[in-house]
Amino acid sequence: MTVRGVLRGLAIVLLLGFCLVSWAITVPLGWGPFWIRFFLGRVGYLVGLRVRVEGKPVSGQVLYVANHISWLDILALGGDTRTRFIAKSEIAGWTLVGWLATLAGSVFVSRDRRAETRAQADRVAGALRGDRPVTLFAEGGTGDGLSLRPFRASLFVAAIEADAMVQPVAIDYGPRRAALAWFNTPFSHEMKRLLNRNERIPVTLRFLRALDASMLDRKELAAQTHAAIAAALT
Repeated sequence: MTVRGVLRGLAIVLLLGFCLVSWAITVPLGWGPFWIRFFLGRVGYLVGLRVRVEGKPVSGQVLYVANHISWLDILALGGDTRTRFIAKSEIAGWTLVGWLATLAGSVFVSRDRRAETRAQADRVAGALRGDRPVTLFAEGGTGDGLSLRPFRASLFVAAIEADAMVQPVAIDYGPRRAALAWFNTPFSHEMKRLLNRNERIPVTLRFLRALDASMLDRKELAAQTHAAIAAALT
């Protein structure tokens, strides 16, 4: 770790302590999502993210469908909206990170267990019926930053059953997207790499035209959101 990385890490720990105390005090008043958004946005700023927004995010019962390049995506999108995230079930077991993800209202799913697809869709539909958006990284994981992989259609059925809107979101790091991609490295190594970076990281969140899930089936939703994001990233 560089001196810069250590100082950033210390600042994040102090920020986390402040936000946890504030969250505990104000959550009975409904302020929990505010502190989650505050924390993610400030951590993003500390590690160099500079977020620009294009388009208007839909609020309420909406499934954001986004491409996935790095864990920075969560900081950028979570710091700009009140969204909950759909996360892989193994993340729930990660020390501290899993606990924080649970606290933030993440919906954990196991994409490789086809027998649990119905139960997982029910959990996502239940989350969509709440008062916060839900984000799906439909590629099923991070990629190399150069290509947009096919979207998995299974969880789109949750938006249909919850009568929610579906809004594609293109997360664009510009020419640096390949260098920022989190691809086949442990989370701890990736965290150190990004903490040690000394340059700013511009990212654009493009909120594209929302789709009415009740008018399409899950495969059509997957295809149309994929096409919209691919076009916005070119």
